[in-house]
Parts: sequence; structure tokens; C-alpha cells
Amino acid sequence: MSQTKPPVAATRPYSFERHGVTIEDPWHWLRDPGYPEVKDKDVLAYLEAENAYYEGVIEPLKPLSETLFQEMRGRIKEDDATVPQKDGAYLYWTDHETGGEYRRWWRRPVAGGDAELILDEPKLAEGKEYFVLGGFSISPDDRYLAYAFDDNGSERFEVRVKDLTTGELLADTIPGVLSDLVWTSDSKGFLYGVANDQWRTDNARWHKLGDPVESDIELYHEDDEGYRVGVGETQSRKWLVISTGDHVTSEIRLLPADNPLAEPILVAPRQTGREYDVEEHDGTLYIHTNDTHTNWRLVTARLDAPGEWHERIAPSETFYMTGVTTFADYFVVEGREAGLDQIEIHQYADGPGKRIAFPEASYVASLGDNPEYAMAKLRIGYESMVTPGTVYDYDVATGTLETLKVQIIPSGYDASKYATERLHIAARDGTDIPCSIVYPKDFPRDGTGKVYLYAYGAYGYAIPPGFSTARMSFLDRGVAFAIAHIRGGDDLGQQWYLDGKLEKRTNTFNDFVDVAKGLIDRGYTHKGGIAIAGRSAGGELMGAVINSDPDLWGVVVADVPFVDVLNTMLDDSLPLTPGEWPEWGNPITDKAAFDLIRSYSPYDNVKPQDYPPLFISGGLNDPRVTYWEPAKWAAKLRATKTDSNVLVLKTNMGAGHGGKSGRWESLREAADENAFILWQLGLANA
Repeated sequence: MSQTKPPVAATRPYSFERHGVTIEDPWHWLRDPGYPEVKDKDVLAYLEAENAYYEGVIEPLKPLSETLFQEMRGRIKEDDATVPQKDGAYLYWTDHETGGEYRRWWRRPVAGGDAELILDEPKLAEGKEYFVLGGFSISPDDRYLAYAFDDNGSERFEVRVKDLTTGELLADTIPGVLSDLVWTSDSKGFLYGVANDQWRTDNARWHKLGDPVESDIELYHEDDEGYRVGVGETQSRKWLVISTGDHVTSEIRLLPADNPLAEPILVAPRQTGREYDVEEHDGTLYIHTNDTHTNWRLVTARLDAPGEWHERIAPSETFYMTGVTTFADYFVVEGREAGLDQIEIHQYADGPGKRIAFPEASYVASLGDNPEYAMAKLRIGYESMVTPGTVYDYDVATGTLETLKVQIIPSGYDASKYATERLHIAARDGTDIPCSIVYPKDFPRDGTGKVYLYAYGAYGYAIPPGFSTARMSFLDRGVAFAIAHIRGGDDLGQQWYLDGKLEKRTNTFNDFVDVAKGLIDRGYTHKGGIAIAGRSAGGELMGAVINSDPDLWGVVVADVPFVDVLNTMLDDSLPLTPGEWPEWGNPITDKAAFDLIRSYSPYDNVKPQDYPPLFISGGLNDPRVTYWEPAKWAAKLRATKTDSNVLVLKTNMGAGHGGKSGRWESLREAADENAFILWQLGLANA
């Protein structure tokens, strides 16, 4: 049932004091005290009323949404398959059936034989509103498949084990897992980690097939509540990796893959602010670390003296080293120079690396699926804002790229209709902020154009200037699409990230606003002609910039937005909070952090002024950004703003942080959002 009038959330007195400041929060009641179970009738009634209003608003846009959905679906090859890749005795790949929501997982013997369906996601998801596959790992003897799934969006995965020789599921079932699954080399068991009551993985365990889960052996336990534990393996598969860390510090232990109960090798004890990751080759550790420079370096160490580091590749002022992978005959260094991806092949004997050359001036490139240790050819992924996703094999010996697959767009695609640029726009402090933009060739530069501007700006996550078929529905209606590579991401190196966090957090918001103003100054658009969107921490960005510069934006989409920053960072009982303090600051103990977060937290800074049209979403089962953050924000905005612009809040009652699962259901959600954007930009009939 839909309704035409927006709901009004009641206010209830609630306040608390921190650092001598009294905080009033009359919408605090929207947090169900029984969370993660949400049963409070008043809370549910409000969320359902908001959903009913959303349905009423979106109903007239359904024809446009359906048109967009069909456009976006028409650009996706329905029966698409990945390029098969060899791993041991088998070739592995996935595909979709025509019309299918989920993937099917296949393998075929390298020596010849029939294809074998090893996991049928459509069958597993049958009758479920939500389904996401998590960990997926084949045992070294090729007999067993361990996999994990989440069927409600809570990100508490259940592990099952399938015998691929019989097709039967073993009795082994492990609930509440939040980690990868890594087999020991004897194929008798695997490592994993379970989430505790606070949704924190503070452990690494070994499960032996056939044993009750209660008897699983804890190999490592982390006592620092701000740290998370992960499990993995080296590329050589000789060593199991147990890692622990937060956003700024890491610590790694190694176990022989054939003896998980051995005494672990501690590579280097934690030092606050030092991060590192580890590979191994012929008894030598290759350690990628930021210990001396924010652009990282590569050091080596002997297994019997893992803490004695010797520099192999020095840090560079211009090259940001993002990762190192060791193969049998060479190692690969990945990184970025001037914000553009680079892949370098290095021989184990000393000497300079060889970079793989790519054809465009702006692009995204990375190692693809390379499961084996001895790889004569490297699988590479490549795309740009105008070039569809491409899969290459790179012959290491000859230095040649072989095209294996180019993303097929069934409805057609003509790259010559579009142009892309990488702009540099000065922020208010004089820093040049890169901006990647793509637009139709006939896009006007007289200030009349419309621009869709996207950014994230947190956790050192760079938004790559890649390809998107969904984006074409905007381009073909004359809207340019731009990515602001703002500080807070690591687009230009780790220092770029550091310059947008903690006490420098407001650089992120200022950069985004200044990029928008720069696009206006250069004639790409005008005030009110800019649609903006962000998700999670990017939703926090949306909340900050509509408080500071509401007149710039024509329409705003904030998906699962992290907007109640102060309250969340003050609540150490929430799953993520202690681990987030290195990113945002700890306002419980640090008054300066309290004051700074309070100065920009979107929810705390809503004020009586005109706001742009807003599309807000949340997920009832979201463990990352709890449902009450968008709910409280929407309620406060409704009660405070002075305009008559539309504001909708859509809460997925059966999903979490990622929204709906399945490729078509998620596409329908995107179609509704995009219809809302086009409507508010005055392009609903374009």
C-alpha cells in the first residue's frame, strides 16, 4: 500500500552529556534496543510508513523505471560466462543462465571430459528474498568444496562442505562465519573465523572434516577489540596466513600449510601505524610495507629471521606500490602513478621491473584470476570509462597481450559517441583534485549541461575510472558522469588517504564541493544541475555537502549512509565502532575528536534551510550502517528543512548493506534510483 503524504516521526525526549556538552537526540527511539532483532512496533510502523510513502512517490515513475531497467538489462549478456582458468587438474569458470539471477559454478578436467556443475547458486537461492555467496574454496585434492552463504543480509555466513565426487553435502555446518575459507594441504580441513556477538572476527580456527564444530581448534585469538582477524594463504600455497589489524596497523603469522597446529611464525610484531602484507618464494619472505614511506616499499627476509628486513624495492615519491604477488619464476608489483594503474613484472635476480603497456591515457588495470604458482601467462583485467571490460592473458616471456574476452553489450555500443577526460580542479587549499569525466560527444560547454557526480572518499578506497553499462542511460540522455577523486581515498597514494581522515576529514567534503564548483566554472554544468550520489561513507559525504552547500545540488542519492557519525563513534557496543576509531577518531576519550566529529556529522548538523530532493536508502539487517542512521536522518530532515522538495526513505526489510541480491533485482533498485534522478533533473521524458 502506498501513501501520498510523508510520514512524521514522533519526537521523544532523550539527551546525554559528553565532554561537558549536552546532546539532544529526540529521534533516538528509532534504534530498537533489541537490535540486531528489530521488533519494536513503533519503529517498524515508521519504517513501513516511509516505505509506503516511497512507493507512492515512485509509482508515477514506474514507466520510466521500467524503461531504464530494460535498457540496462539489454546491455547485459544474459547467458554470459567468465573465461575458464586452470587451477591444478581442472579448468574453472562461472556462468549465468538466460534470465538467471545468480551464477553457476563449473569445472572441467584439463585432460578432457565433461563439464561438471559444482555449485548451483540459483538452486541455493530458490525461495529466498536474499542470497549472497561468501567464501568459496576447493580442497587441494579437488574433492571437496567449502562455501559460505548469507541469506538475510546480516553478513553472518553459514559454511557448508560438498563432496564433489558424490555431489552430497557433508554434515559439517558452521554458522556465523565472517572470513575466507583456506584448506590445509592434506585436504582434511580448513581455516576460518567466526564473528563474535559484536560482529567482530577475533579468531582463526581449524575445522577438521567430520569433527563436531565445537571441537574446532582456535589457532589464534585477538584480544584487542579494535582489530579484526583474517585467514589466507601465500601464492605458493606452502604457508597459511593469519593476519590481524585495524585501519592503520597490521600483524601477520605464518603456519605451514601441511601442519596448522605448528608453532606460528610471527613475521613482525605490531607497531602502531605500520602495515605490511607477506608473500613467500623459496624460503624468502617478500614483505610489502609502509614502514618508512606512505607510498610503501618491498623488503625481504629469511623465514628463520622474519624480522630482519632488507630493502628490495625502495619507496618512490611518484609510484604508489599497492601490492606484491610472488610467482614461481617472477614477482608482480602493482601500483599507481599519477593515479593510473601500473603492473610491473620483476625477475628474482636484481634489476628494474618491466611495466605492461596499456593503450589509453586513463584506464583501470589489475591482476585477474591467477590461482597457480607457476604461471607462464598472467590473467589481466582492463577497462576505461569508454572501453568495456576486457580480459587479457599477458605472456611474461614475450611481453604480448592476448585478448580473451571483451564485455559483450547485446543492445550495442559505439565508443565513438562518447569522450572522456581527466580534469584537475583546484581545491580551496590549492591542492589539485583529479576528476574523471565521460560525456556524449555533443555535450554542451555553455553551462546548460547536467552532470552526475560520484565519490566515496574514505578508508583509502579509490574509485576507479572504469566502465559501466548502467551509466549509459544517463549519457544517452545527455548527462555527463564524473568521478571526483577526493582525498580520503588513496587515488594518488596513501598520503592522499591520510589527508582526508581524522583531523583532516573535512578536506574530503571540501574537495567534493570544490570539484563541483570547478565543473560549473568550466562550463560543464550549473548550480542545481548536478546530481550527486554516495554509498555508506560516501553517504556521509552526501550528508555533509548538503548541509554546507545545499544550493549546488539538483538531486541527491544517499544509499545506506553513515550519517549519525557522532552517536555511532560514541557507542563502543556497536560491531564496527572500536575498529573505526583509527579512521574517524575516538570521541569517547578525545574531546578534540568529539568536537571535530560533532562539527561535521551530517545528522547533528541538519539545520533550517532549503535542501535538495533526497533519495535515502537503508537495510534493516545492515550490520555496517545500522538502519536507524538513515531513518533518524530522514526524520530530522523532514522536521527541520524549509523547502517542499521531495524526500524519500526506502528501507529494505529483508536485506543488508548491499541492497537486494541477484543481478536483476539489484538492477531494478538502480532503475528506481535513476528514474528519481532523471525526474529531479527535469529529464523524465528525455
